[in-house]
Amino acid sequence: MNSSLFAQSDLHSTMSPFNQTTDSHQTFTLTGIPGMPEKDLWMALPLCLLYSTTFLGNVIILVVIKVEQSLHEPMYYFLAMLAATDLSLSLSSMPTMISVHWFNWHSITLDACITQMFFIHTFGGVESGVLVAMAFDRFVAIRFPLRYATIVTHGVIGKIGAIVLLRSVGAVLPVPFLIKRLPFCHSNILSHAYCLHQDAMRLACADTRVNSIYGLLAVIFIIVLDALILLISYFLILQAVLGIASREQRLKALNTCFSHVCAVLLFYVPLIGMTLIHHFGKHLSPIVHTLMANVYLLLPPVLNPVVYSVRTKQIRQRIVRVFCGDRIGP
Repeated sequence: MNSSLFAQSDLHSTMSPFNQTTDSHQTFTLTGIPGMPEKDLWMALPLCLLYSTTFLGNVIILVVIKVEQSLHEPMYYFLAMLAATDLSLSLSSMPTMISVHWFNWHSITLDACITQMFFIHTFGGVESGVLVAMAFDRFVAIRFPLRYATIVTHGVIGKIGAIVLLRSVGAVLPVPFLIKRLPFCHSNILSHAYCLHQDAMRLACADTRVNSIYGLLAVIFIIVLDALILLISYFLILQAVLGIASREQRLKALNTCFSHVCAVLLFYVPLIGMTLIHHFGKHLSPIVHTLMANVYLLLPPVLNPVVYSVRTKQIRQRIVRVFCGDRIGP
């Protein structure tokens, strides 16, 4: 789930090409980047590259972890969860992003829009939860190395995955019903090439306080709570690392956390930037708001597999082994 549940910029007043109402209140109009041609190579090619890289990178991670017995360990199971979540999040936004920027199709039905926002917010929440689970895994591995295998068992991993998924689904599940009950009798122009809760909510011609309050509570329950848990986790991890006598072992322990720290930064830095721009950058061009939202949604799924492939020796070696066989050493 992302903070756009309650914090999205109000761009519709600046998008003159689409400033029109519709007789049908069951459709919305998606928009791309304001002031730029929609069906254009400037957006079509980068989008193709982004989605192709996301799909290829995350599928490779999943395949390598599945086929390599040596990677059937808790750390890599959590990495597989992250890759599956990134893949699902990208696939949630891809149909409308492609339709707007490649085919110049802007119309989306209310039901399709609600379905898309449910999946985008759900997988955003799952990603946040998986990052917390990975922090827990690193803490146990560093703080209790001798008991690690007995604490983080396959059963525990399965339960953590189920809790993360059910928590996000449970938090987002009321959103479609809250949107569905609203009448839409004014503008039907959305601010992005995909559907988000707050973006659709602002178009309603009814009291939306319930939606706003619930969206805020959901974000606090997932994003804010997870951020606090991550901060506490890394405080405890640093405490544990400083308690290690050997300097070499301390560096080795910190190195195992580096990829995870990158993944956390990739998730939270664009999120914080988008929130700050919404609250303090209302004077900025609508293009800035749109680009920040797109960076938050598209960048982590692209870069996470790259970071883990480059920074994690075991993953890098197994990728080479799976795709090059024994022609290159282990």
